[in-house]
Amino acid sequence: MDRPGSLSVERLALHFGGLAVLDDISLEVRPGELLALIGPNGAGKTSVLNCISGLYRPLRGRVVFEAREITGLAPHSIASLGLARTFQHGGLFAHLTVLQNLLVGRHAHFRSNALWDGLFLGPARRSEIAQRDEAEKIIEFFEIERYRHSVVAGIPFGIQKVVGFARALAMGPRLLLLDEPSAGLNREGKEDLARFILRIKHEMHISMIWVEHDMQMVADLADRVYVMDYGEYITDGSPDQVLRDPRVVEIYLGSQSAERRHESA
Repeated sequence: MDRPGSLSVERLALHFGGLAVLDDISLEVRPGELLALIGPNGAGKTSVLNCISGLYRPLRGRVVFEAREITGLAPHSIASLGLARTFQHGGLFAHLTVLQNLLVGRHAHFRSNALWDGLFLGPARRSEIAQRDEAEKIIEFFEIERYRHSVVAGIPFGIQKVVGFARALAMGPRLLLLDEPSAGLNREGKEDLARFILRIKHEMHISMIWVEHDMQMVADLADRVYVMDYGEYITDGSPDQVLRDPRVVEIYLGSQSAERRHESA
């Protein structure tokens, strides 16, 4: 097996009808690395995550996780290999409590047997206790103890974002795909998120691909930055190199100017 958490995306292409969403995208994530994937809206960043996690099947190209090709596998099969992701809008079970959502994230770790499950004895009981203990550790890690038994639909949006992140971590992954986890958060929420990301990186050594629009957070946290625009690769490198690149500056300034023109129309 290759080193834990390594990923290689090779010449990925994705079309929807006649629209090219991704065109010849190649990238690598090294073990324990935090790779920021940036670009304006519509650049194809989330589509890359969807291809990696199995939600989309690419037209061509391949995805290799820890030396094993996972292109075209079902999302649950990919997740069982040690890859988890968050979603822009949480993707939680709104009618369940925070703890129950985290236990859903632990489902692959439960040891099941029809007889023991029915009687809730022996291995079934020990397994559930163990998974509850793991879920409680995640709750403590993200400092959401007060929301442990709260139904997700009734908690603040910012906390829901944290719970979505917590559920992905509860899966016990070696690679995390973070899809705009800071979207909709205030400055305090972003500071907490940055702290959690750094702890995951330095204490747990989990590799991460992080789609993000907050360039200050990217500059402060990322090991490397990979830039996309209109489904194509632009450049990659250290945050300092990439965020000073005239092409990247032009992409973002052009995107902001277009948004301002649209708002004033």
